Amino acid sequence: MSVLFKPFLISLILVLFGNQPDNEFKTAQKKYSRVRVAYAEKEQGVKDLLTEKELDINKINLYIRAFKTEKKLELWGKNKTDDKFKLIKIYDFCTSSGVLGPKRKQGDYQIPEGFYHIDRFNPYSVFYLSLGINYPNKSDRILGKKGSLGGDIFIHGDCVSIGCIPITMPKIKELYVMCVEAKNNGQQKIPVTIFPAKLNERNYKILTDRYSEDTDKINLWKALKDGYQYFEKEKKLPSVTFLNDGRYKVNSEC
Repeated sequence: MSVLFKPFLISLILVLFGNQPDNEFKTAQKKYSRVRVAYAEKEQGVKDLLTEKELDINKINLYIRAFKTEKKLELWGKNKTDDKFKLIKIYDFCTSSGVLGPKRKQGDYQIPEGFYHIDRFNPYSVFYLSLGINYPNKSDRILGKKGSLGGDIFIHGDCVSIGCIPITMPKIKELYVMCVEAKNNGQQKIPVTIFPAKLNERNYKILTDRYSEDTDKINLWKALKDGYQYFEKEKKLPSVTFLNDGRYKVNSEC
């Protein structure tokens, strides 16, 4: 590897995985033309939207929920010092792929289901801009097909999916700007929870009746239901840990 290439490679890794000091993250991202365009087009609208919700762009923390049946992606936010999240905006999936249930192997076209977080900011995605989800997480690595889990699951622009969540170019510009601001403010991980559907009691019963013999789905959906219903009531994130068998343990005591 040449001496000149090394600094470029290190810089690229830092931009993708977000390891700059937090208050330098936005500066590093805006070195990329697509991010500059996104800010030029969306920054004022983002500020106005957050002000309308009584949220401070310089203090914002975010949480993302995605629902596969409804094909909706919800963006929630709170100021760092606040206890509870507020709904900022709902984005439609442009398209979808796979069926209900978790992603268990490469090439199954599944959008994952579970508790995740944003782990990459990609300013030169094939689909304009994209936000990487940390699939496979610990649960996926235990329960999925060993050696063939796949990866590269993103929320991105455009309107194609083989396991990702596309929301079109104009919407990814806006969402990307908000996520850059949250990261720049010091939010180390932006949580992302992906559900099969809105897991109220009615929908949960429909799903568990339909897939009553599929213990993999049922075990996952029970944990997701606990997380969903806790957040619906409290507007706070539950504590989630991984068990040795790959299942989630959700602390949903109010």
